[in-house]
Amino acid sequence: MSKDDSDMPMEVAWFSALCDDDYEYLGVPEPRLQSSLHHCAKIVRAAEDGGFDNILLPSGYALGIDATAFAAAMAPLTEQIRLLLAVRCGEMWPPQLARQLASLDQMLGGRLNINIISSDMPGETLASPSRYGRTLEIMEILRTLLAGKALEHQGEHFKLTLEPPRIRTVSGKCPPFYFGGLSPDARDVAAKAADVFLMWPDEEPNVEAILKDMRKRAAAQGRTLRFGYRVHVIVRETEAEARAYAKHLMSKLDDAEGEAIRKKSLDATSEGVRRQAEMRDKADDDGFVEAHLWTGIGRARSGCGAAIVGDPDQVLAKLQRYRAMGLEAFILSGYPHAAECDLFARYVLPSLHHQPLVF
Repeated sequence: MSKDDSDMPMEVAWFSALCDDDYEYLGVPEPRLQSSLHHCAKIVRAAEDGGFDNILLPSGYALGIDATAFAAAMAPLTEQIRLLLAVRCGEMWPPQLARQLASLDQMLGGRLNINIISSDMPGETLASPSRYGRTLEIMEILRTLLAGKALEHQGEHFKLTLEPPRIRTVSGKCPPFYFGGLSPDARDVAAKAADVFLMWPDEEPNVEAILKDMRKRAAAQGRTLRFGYRVHVIVRETEAEARAYAKHLMSKLDDAEGEAIRKKSLDATSEGVRRQAEMRDKADDDGFVEAHLWTGIGRARSGCGAAIVGDPDQVLAKLQRYRAMGLEAFILSGYPHAAECDLFARYVLPSLHHQPLVF
């Protein structure tokens, strides 16, 4: 393969398994792959050494390690890669969260991106309109404070009057908000306040339909959105080897254990998770719902539940098809995470015209 500089640029990110989500065999935990500073830092360093632009640091409660504490630990250990920190709205009082994020951005020399998550807190269940209303208010508060401005906010969930913060980001601007969700409430919040709308894997016609809908919603708010895609990947020298590795991943999975893993997520009943299950149900006997999109991974994890599977040319072509649709930020992962990161960095990344998104 040769790199074609005429291709439209894209941001290519990897994923650090902070939520006890790393396996040699899906659904079979191994102590050496459980979330820890050492193991997750190894993944981050592999992504930076491989040339990735960004890396997602996911957030959970019952599983894994704290994403914010981990991001701070990565600041002196990284130089180029951006950190996409997942933040669950409602977990922290917004002004304190803004100070925490500005401090992190300073530690990182301006390399912080923010993944906004709207979910119930442990022990809490809010109706979707109220939960997303709270999320929208938090996004508005963060955008104001992280831009170094005074805050006058009188909302349903928060009433705050604050002077401009002393601790500010390196750029003086709010880092970009990456945000996903398929429910009508989620889409409306994204249209009003997100910078990058993220989606999980789907069949290409559905991806195009979501993009069309979100462009329309954003235009109604006088805004434009950029679009990202969160998907797993299995790349090998041949398609046969990639498919064989997909079978290897599933070879020890107990279906009951897979269901138990999926139910541990706070987002296990979301619209996006429901859509991932629909794809698994309509996939062929090998788990493929369309060419090179394999849904088997969703049998053992909630959330993003499909992988691009193939040889380097096939994986590259699939990513370029998505890019031509208008997706320009890709958050990839594979199992085990450090090993698949290295394979993608060797086989595919050099052929992609990639760079961090510029806002």
